[in-house]
Amino acid sequence: MSHHVAVIGAGPGGYAAAFYAADLGLKVTLIDNEKNPGGVCLYRGCIPSKALLHVAKVLDEAKHAKDWGIEFAAPKIDINKVRDYKNRVVEKLTSGTGQVAKLRKVTYIQGWATIVDAKTISVKKADGGEETVSVDYMILATGSTPTKIPSLSIDSPRVLDSTTALDLPEIPKTMLVVGGGYIGLELGSVYAALGTKVSVVEMTPGLLPGADRDLVKILAQRVEKIYDKIMLSTKVTSVTEVKSGGAATGVTVTFEGEGAPKEVTYDYVLFAIGRRPNATIAGLNKTQVKVDAKGFIETDGQRRTAEPTIFAIGDVAGEPMLAHKASHEARVAVEAIEGHQAMFEPAAIPAVVFTDPEIAWAGLTEADAEKQGIKVEVAKFPWPASGRAIAIDRVDGMTKLLIDPATERILGVGIVGSGAGELIAEGVLAIEMGATASDVKLTIHAHPTLSETVMEAAEMFFGQATHVYKPKRKS
Repeated sequence: MSHHVAVIGAGPGGYAAAFYAADLGLKVTLIDNEKNPGGVCLYRGCIPSKALLHVAKVLDEAKHAKDWGIEFAAPKIDINKVRDYKNRVVEKLTSGTGQVAKLRKVTYIQGWATIVDAKTISVKKADGGEETVSVDYMILATGSTPTKIPSLSIDSPRVLDSTTALDLPEIPKTMLVVGGGYIGLELGSVYAALGTKVSVVEMTPGLLPGADRDLVKILAQRVEKIYDKIMLSTKVTSVTEVKSGGAATGVTVTFEGEGAPKEVTYDYVLFAIGRRPNATIAGLNKTQVKVDAKGFIETDGQRRTAEPTIFAIGDVAGEPMLAHKASHEARVAVEAIEGHQAMFEPAAIPAVVFTDPEIAWAGLTEADAEKQGIKVEVAKFPWPASGRAIAIDRVDGMTKLLIDPATERILGVGIVGSGAGELIAEGVLAIEMGATASDVKLTIHAHPTLSETVMEAAEMFFGQATHVYKPKRKS
């Protein structure tokens, strides 16, 4: 008899689980409060932000073209049309997932789920009705929401988070981005390209905490030219709404940090200080599911919780909070339900920051290697030596490999530069397949391409890179 599986949450983890379960012949019910599957990623995250970042890239390249002998008139930005473009992208993708759900005969219920017990769910439907769903297994894929700082949270249309910032209320003259992580830098880049004077405040000593500093340094050199001000090692101590004639006109922010201004008023303030898991699922306390101190649902390698019939995947099940990680966990959970010996144990999960230039990394980072006491040799290939990078006038990049000096295996890959998010896939494959520096060096790459920089980084390890003279030191 085929199992009946209910998936709560229809993001890239939830709908991937539902669709795969249906492909394996299971009876599937997918529950989410949106009209179609998609979750935060499609509706209010990855997809709309990348659509806007594409707009930003076009604006930047049009400005940059002056250096190549092509000059355009100042762009006329219709913010309503930009918003409509972003919304069309979202609509196209979410209507597509809705159609795919129907083709796979997945029962999709738009509504809010409450867990009655380990095998029963009550759904308050969007149309006002209620439905009880009895299942053999559940997969919790409820995602995450933007983190808020209670002491700095004020109810004002001038204070944005990563969701409301994507609505593009207008093109403000000034904006403060609180948080120098990937969400803040990506959204800040969009507004800066549209003409906003963007400032960033980050409480740690550097942007993108967690990423290797040599990668961030190249991005920071470009970001410093784009943004009005970057304040590091600085805290926001208060946020106050400014009104005129009863309407909100701005936000006054006070700072604490060496060299930071005491007080500045901005048109808008965007808080982008991370996300927290949505583990406060109604009725979860009626099961044996456990939630850890950080708010994540505890799971084993198969993504099974302490309740044998309930699995958890994606942001709610632990870091890193990445859509592609959720989608792969989905397959593991479904295969575990089917009785397969599946485990979620990737050697590398790629991370990409879609700024300009992009930063991407996978596997071991230099910071991790130092913390864990793992000996590595780092081979770096500078993009100013890449023919393709020179041809497209984007030499602000670098590709590096972290290599085990004893076995020559690739342990980590880091890339900063135009299209780094596309290039990182080769690094992930190399790590997963246990490739050595020789394997990468001997793999013929097309010329002229940016992907060659991966091959030439491997050549740097041996002191034999064609386009860089740097002989390997003899031990």
